[in-house]
Amino acid sequence: MNENVLNKLKILAESAKYDVSCSSSGTVRSNKPGMLGNTVGGWGICHSFAEDGRCISLLKVMLTNYCIYDCAYCINRRSNDLPRATLSVSELVDLTMEFYRRNYIEGLFLSSGVVRSPDYTMERLVRVAKDLRTVHRFNGYIHLKSIPGASRELVNEAGLYADRLSVNVEIPKEENLKLLAPEKDHKSVYAPMRYIQQGVLESSEERKKHRHAPRFAPAGQSTQMIVGATAETDKDILFLSSALYKGPTMRRVYYSGYISVNTYDTRLPALKQPPLVRENRLYQADWLMRFYQFKVEEIVDDAYPDLDLEIDPKLSWALRHPEQFPVDINRADYEMLLRIPGVGVKSARLIVASRRFSKLGFYELKKIGVVMKKAQYFITCHELPMKTVNEMTPQAVRSLLITKPNKKKVDERQLLLDFHD
Repeated sequence: MNENVLNKLKILAESAKYDVSCSSSGTVRSNKPGMLGNTVGGWGICHSFAEDGRCISLLKVMLTNYCIYDCAYCINRRSNDLPRATLSVSELVDLTMEFYRRNYIEGLFLSSGVVRSPDYTMERLVRVAKDLRTVHRFNGYIHLKSIPGASRELVNEAGLYADRLSVNVEIPKEENLKLLAPEKDHKSVYAPMRYIQQGVLESSEERKKHRHAPRFAPAGQSTQMIVGATAETDKDILFLSSALYKGPTMRRVYYSGYISVNTYDTRLPALKQPPLVRENRLYQADWLMRFYQFKVEEIVDDAYPDLDLEIDPKLSWALRHPEQFPVDINRADYEMLLRIPGVGVKSARLIVASRRFSKLGFYELKKIGVVMKKAQYFITCHELPMKTVNEMTPQAVRSLLITKPNKKKVDERQLLLDFHD
């Protein structure tokens, strides 16, 4: 492989690592005669790992890390003195196909700095996806970052070749975005979001009439918000996420703890390390909205604008609402089961199915997968002698459930994601 291209790849892959919105799930492309590749099931199709241990399912690269913008939080900002590189459309297409044939990757996540204009950059991104699909008959997963400010025509063309499109909000509030990125505004971000949504809905209607009509971004769209670079509360962030999820095509909102890459800029907070615990809590709250039927105002409100960093959001809600408990495991409906700390979606479904045949007790719940360490204070069931949250106090239960620090030194850079409850 051309050494010059590999050197460019090293620079551009390094520049792309701060964008976390690169999940490859959400679409299925089965193998077709005359085409190369597939996404079997579309779930976790990746074989690569980043330096920090996260699995990367795609070739994650930028077309170029040159940029006309000077956003304070971005490593690729115009004023930074760092190695720059640009891959031509043909170089990137050949690189993707070469990596696929060697079984290094099964798809592509492609973003870019903005050069000349949003439309100029977007046109080159679209050409990469188009050549992969039409010239090389590539049938693997493609995720394109839509450039804020790009025209509707180019976004519509991108949706014909990409599985997922995404536009990053970055900063939730317009005034804070203007502070850190004066050349950007939310209007340029939300416009392509609307184009993607309209394209998906129109494609869906067309496919109802014509089964072989082309699909438009079948895996929908995603976005990303930076956490900790500005003064937004968790309430600000989650209310915006909730509004975005009300759109029929928004599949994921990603939260990226602010990494202090431009320490010289006085507009930015001086953080020694990213706020990973806060990032984790936001993902857990996001999970509650998407899978546990919680409304955003139940998780954060004016009285509690920020998530509790010591306990997860569901446990925090339960301790603030002891009047809802204890819940009778053998009688409660599915929606209420989901609100019990320690009970996940799978566990709730198994409880509903199992109690048709016999009463459930401590042993049965533990076997089902309920985290009894948490759940025992919020439920009643067959042969369960534990005191509930009302017989104790929310403060007493909280003190029992707060994770005690290990004697061994904990690496604070590690992020533990726990969505079982």
